[in-house]
Amino acid sequence: MSLGVEIDADRIAAAVQAQPHVAGLHSGRFGEIATLLRGRRIPGIRIREDEITIGVTGRYPATAVEISDDVRAAVGPVGVPVHVRIGDIAPAPTGTAKEKP
Repeated sequence: MSLGVEIDADRIAAAVQAQPHVAGLHSGRFGEIATLLRGRRIPGIRIREDEITIGVTGRYPATAVEISDDVRAAVGPVGVPVHVRIGDIAPAPTGTAKEKP
């Protein structure tokens, strides 16, 4: 975290989960994407001094680029690279997909 900027993992988690192309946070196959705080763990957000990694479950039919753009926009400018890992894709919400005749 450069320039004395405090990065709030809770704020990032809430902002990412509010994005339309994100169904939820994803901590990776072995739970390696996480932030450990006193007495709790935030899965899907890993903050390091030189980078941030965010694991998500995307929402179909969004592309990987759309999902990554949403996540980076939610995080905002933080002064370090933000890596996005898409661990899974969830189906579109019911009632939004076009039905075939």
